[in-house]
Amino acid sequence: MDRIISLLLFAAFFYFIMRFGCGAHMVHGHHHEGPQGTGPGAGKSSKDPVCGMEVAPDAGYSEKYQSREYRFCSRKCLDQFDTNPQQFARA
Repeated sequence: MDRIISLLLFAAFFYFIMRFGCGAHMVHGHHHEGPQGTGPGAGKSSKDPVCGMEVAPDAGYSEKYQSREYRFCSRKCLDQFDTNPQQFARA
């Protein structure tokens, strides 16, 4: 019985960490605050470097590569970017 309780406590802890803690950005695609702040570029949509689709600042996925944020319309485009970022990264 103690093992089941320990397992359930560990599962609950893991869920809360992934949902609200360090794993939250992985699940929801928010790696960091993007241009939706008040500075230049605020509220502008970005172009997905893989497929060329326009992506709203609060939609899709984002990833920082070589100090630049890239936004993606889908997880598929993000995964494709991750396989070969040099091919899609803007200079």
